[in-house]
Amino acid sequence: MSQAEINPLLTTVEGIQAVLRERNYIADLSMATALRLVMALRKPLLVEGPAGVGKTQVAKTLAEVLDTRLIRLQCYEGLDTAQALYEWNYPKQMLHIRLTEQTGASVAQREAQIFSEAYLLRRPLLEAISQDKPPVLLIDEIDRTDEEFEAFLLELLAEFQVTIPELGTLKATHRPHVILTSNRSRELSDALRRRCLYLWQNYPSFEKEVEIIRTRLPGINVRLAQKIATVVAHLRELPLNKAPGVAESLDWAEALVSLHKESLDMHVLEQTWGVILKDKDDLTLIEAHKQRIAELVA
Repeated sequence: MSQAEINPLLTTVEGIQAVLRERNYIADLSMATALRLVMALRKPLLVEGPAGVGKTQVAKTLAEVLDTRLIRLQCYEGLDTAQALYEWNYPKQMLHIRLTEQTGASVAQREAQIFSEAYLLRRPLLEAISQDKPPVLLIDEIDRTDEEFEAFLLELLAEFQVTIPELGTLKATHRPHVILTSNRSRELSDALRRRCLYLWQNYPSFEKEVEIIRTRLPGINVRLAQKIATVVAHLRELPLNKAPGVAESLDWAEALVSLHKESLDMHVLEQTWGVILKDKDDLTLIEAHKQRIAELVA
């Protein structure tokens, strides 16, 4: 089934913006265009940007829009192919060996039984190429892995097939829609970049952040949403160890609404700094900027 059959709006950039908005994701033209090309060209999309700007969320929302499964590979230092691709269920294999010791079956027959799909543990990458309907494959924070894993990933993304020695080559019937995210903790290889569409996603503008807050929390006071966006934008200009992202803006807005706050002042800020600032040194740094922040919320 094509994207047009799922939703005719997915054939245009403006339509993609509209269906994302229906699911409370505010996408600019560059994001909507990138997603349109992901679906049209079936190429992976590499989204880079600061933490907390909605890179992961766009994959989740795309899966909702396409009414398909989201398969997520969370990357981390030391991730290897077994954890990302497949493993054999060794406890189940050992149990089968013990239960069939007295059956009279040959070693070759018993080996063929335990190295079958019934004993295969599909990890995210293999799972993504084994679906009856194209899923969205999210490879989250690819920059946390090492160059060896990145090289392995290049081969998979090129062919969308995997060779398992005991089973042969498994090829995707339906290629997944692939989104990779990176916080730029290390530089990715040129080879990976060449195979992907690219999008830099920065912090939103003031107007867009207010729109995001009001979309996620429709009942919020407009002036409060504007003050939240103003303070967060100022914080991002400071040399913080962990600048607040859109996720923190939304958490802060939700916290203030739950506390029945209709406006911001320094007392409210001091009560709720822990929602948007997550580092002791950052809390200390803020003390030197209290006067300017007080002016912003006045």
